[in-house]
Amino acid sequence: MTQEKWGQLRQRLLKTVGQNNYRTWIEPLEFADLQDGVAVFHVPTIFMGNYVNQNFSDLILYELASSGESVQRLSFQVAANSPARPVRELAAASVTTGKKAGATKAPQNPVSVAATDDSNGLAEALQAAPLDPRFTFETFVVGKPNELAHAAARRVSDGGPVTFNPLVLYGGVGLGKTHLMHAIAWELRAKHPELNVLYLSAEQFMYRFVQALRERKMMDFKHLFRSVDVLMVDDVQFIAGKDSTQEEFFHTFNALVDQNKQIIISADRAPGEIKDLEDRVRSRLQCGLVVDLHPTDYELRLGILQSKLQQYRGAYPDLQIADGVLEFLAHRISTNVRVLEGALTRLFAFASLVGREIDMELTQDCLADVLRASERKISIEEIQRKVSDYYNIRLSDIIGPKRLRSYARPRQVAMYLCKQLTSRSLPEIGRRFGGRDHTTVMHGVRRIQELKVTDGQIAEDVEMLRRALEA
Repeated sequence: MTQEKWGQLRQRLLKTVGQNNYRTWIEPLEFADLQDGVAVFHVPTIFMGNYVNQNFSDLILYELASSGESVQRLSFQVAANSPARPVRELAAASVTTGKKAGATKAPQNPVSVAATDDSNGLAEALQAAPLDPRFTFETFVVGKPNELAHAAARRVSDGGPVTFNPLVLYGGVGLGKTHLMHAIAWELRAKHPELNVLYLSAEQFMYRFVQALRERKMMDFKHLFRSVDVLMVDDVQFIAGKDSTQEEFFHTFNALVDQNKQIIISADRAPGEIKDLEDRVRSRLQCGLVVDLHPTDYELRLGILQSKLQQYRGAYPDLQIADGVLEFLAHRISTNVRVLEGALTRLFAFASLVGREIDMELTQDCLADVLRASERKISIEEIQRKVSDYYNIRLSDIIGPKRLRSYARPRQVAMYLCKQLTSRSLPEIGRRFGGRDHTTVMHGVRRIQELKVTDGQIAEDVEMLRRALEA
């Protein structure tokens, strides 16, 4: 069969399977050879070959027979020069169906996976999540809120003896969890190409598990996941509430730890705070190093903007940016690094289109919606309610005259947060706390500042409350 004939046959398949299925599953197939009744096709990944074999092989065989070709079997093989292949493959597979042309039964032969020394098809078989080339350690801006997470990620990326297992990175949206996960994977692949590094989201893990259950291939699933050297699972909170998936994750976790294989996990909150996560899974996640990526401070946000500015200089060499614009953005957009970077991208694109310097007027006009969205005002009353709920005391005790330590410390925390998160003056804050003098507020603020350095619990309380208020 010629390539031209295969092209004509593909057009007939397009009319049968529809545009979406064609683009996803048929178009990537490359006809390689037809010999002894076996039609060989090259596929980008083992997963794709397996899927096409199970879902479209009857149709392909029928079309081949209709076009006059004598074909009894189809074979799907990953091409040796496929760009989707990782540097080293654990499994090189050919997926073969033994159906005769026109047969309607599902293929009886399972996927055959033969281990080789120069291949690494495991990530392909699992269809691992792609890595973003922008997310490396070189492009990660380090500051006080994320320096511990960065140091831990660097240690793991060295690929030496496993010192803490698992490494759990957690924090809010846009704080750099996924960036660090990708950076670890890139570094490990560069330094240790012999390691099987698998990065995927918790949703992908769940999908592969459900697929294995449906296709009765749980042994293949277990073997594949237990064959990795480094397992990286992003956004693990998504398996919470999925009992069967959590059970399989638990067993996979234990099997890899027993083999001294590294596990790296990310989540949007600490394991102990993930609702509907099984106790045994939560316990396993907490047994390693759990690191919080704190919300960015002004210095870190400014550093991120300066780093992005250097990158944009190459694309927009003639654009000028006025003094104070980066500082303004770092001050005003404080909750999400992605929004911050997106704002700078929009500024540069807009300025290049209209041919203007990026000054304060253009910044405020171009980013009016972003700046409005980040303007959410936090009230003193909201802070008082949040603090009283957090410490499980009545709001009247926060405001009232009682000086018991169980009331006085939360009151000082609330005063500190009012000073940090609102623009209210000290006398006004004092009036909202039962008519107290501004010197009392000053003392409370100063006391919490001191305790944040010496008392880890107070530091954690303040950080948790600040995050809850800014969310």
